[in-house]
Amino acid sequence: MAMRVGIVTVSDRCFRGEAEDASGPLIREWVTEHLHAEVEHERVVPDEADAIRDVLITWSDEENLDLIITTGGTGFARRDITPEVTKTVIERETPGLAEVMRSEGYKKTPHAMLSRAVCGIRGGTLIINMPGNPKAVRDGMEAITPALPHAIEILGGVHGANQRHEFKE
Repeated sequence: MAMRVGIVTVSDRCFRGEAEDASGPLIREWVTEHLHAEVEHERVVPDEADAIRDVLITWSDEENLDLIITTGGTGFARRDITPEVTKTVIERETPGLAEVMRSEGYKKTPHAMLSRAVCGIRGGTLIINMPGNPKAVRDGMEAITPALPHAIEILGGVHGANQRHEFKE
């Protein structure tokens, strides 16, 4: 069964139609090509806590998506609140994903360390914050894609807690 994905672009300018969303379509292309996932929902929301929270909760609790990827709102601007809202929604944080995205991104630009992205679990849904910059999204997706299928399988109960893990040498 294919991984079920939702993509949320958090951007005042895209929401108002003043800019075109480049990162959401990039995520759609990436997850369908590299994860063979089905993108079931896509939405553009403003940088407003209620709008972000509502879509994350609805897609996790009612739609039971496997994975929700947000893009945008992870920087230093005053209205960049995606990580703070995500923290109010998730039940368990998964810091390794965000750490790897920042670490791998830093190899290409020192600006990667400015990302405040958060990743975590709500019920059976993995929620991942991505930056809004398409290049940073590509770098982030490239960094975490190898672990995502296994993570989703574990959340879905496919693997037990004592499952042997394969490690690269």
